[in-house]
Amino acid sequence: MGQLIINGLGTGLIIALPAMALSLTFGILRFPNFAIGAMLTMAAYMAWSFNTLLGMPLILAAALTLLLFPLIALICDLSVFKPLRIRGPVTLLVASMGLSFVLENICRLFFGNDARSFEIPLARPYRVMGLRINYELLVTAGVSISAMAMVYFILQHTSLGRAMRAVADNPNLAAARGIDANWVIGATWCLSGMLIAASGVLIGMDRAIDPQLGWNYIIVCFAAAILGGLGSPVGAVIGALTLGIVGELATLIVDPNYRSAIAFMVVALVLLVRPTGLLGRREIVK
Repeated sequence: MGQLIINGLGTGLIIALPAMALSLTFGILRFPNFAIGAMLTMAAYMAWSFNTLLGMPLILAAALTLLLFPLIALICDLSVFKPLRIRGPVTLLVASMGLSFVLENICRLFFGNDARSFEIPLARPYRVMGLRINYELLVTAGVSISAMAMVYFILQHTSLGRAMRAVADNPNLAAARGIDANWVIGATWCLSGMLIAASGVLIGMDRAIDPQLGWNYIIVCFAAAILGGLGSPVGAVIGALTLGIVGELATLIVDPNYRSAIAFMVVALVLLVRPTGLLGRREIVK
């Protein structure tokens, strides 16, 4: 059971980053970004290009991806979402679906359908008290925890974080207090882009990269964000870790192919008790 919990933590830590990005953009823009899966795929391919095509060490390729991919997220916002913000969340959701197909096919056009892998040396797993801990798991834990700490610090202890929370709570009141919503939205997309980029690299270390990569994670990312409470980055982390651990422990009683079903049943049960999610807040409509 201990090994399953460790494996579940690894899965949950990978899912936590895009789930946080999803919650951040939902908290500010009030629409679920369906394109997050394709953005994950593009980030993984960007890091792979630096690592394999240009021969950079993976740590340098990952650093460049973290710096450059937020620009792609900004371009997506300015070209697709910004012109449609006044149309409402449903229109933005449909637009994100269209953007998802565009980004996925851009990856397919330039990189083809073949599976790709990072050029990284093989490393033996560590053995601790009979438990196997892979090198990739240690990297995932370090990167994910650092990213979570960074997001928490920004949200709680910086002027940008206060502005983001103000816009998320009441955009009209925030505008009346002189907060530039466009600047906050741009900063949110940059922060989300960095989280997506980090997750894309971690997923690429865990499995092969192909144009369908994001589709394997988009549903579970949404489930984690909804379980934790859409709009709550901390809740997204808790939701992701819960899904990861429950999914692995479910293999003790069901076939591994059905572990996702058990995890989603847990989500459904929690939402029956708390419809807003674990840390979600009920909105008051006046």
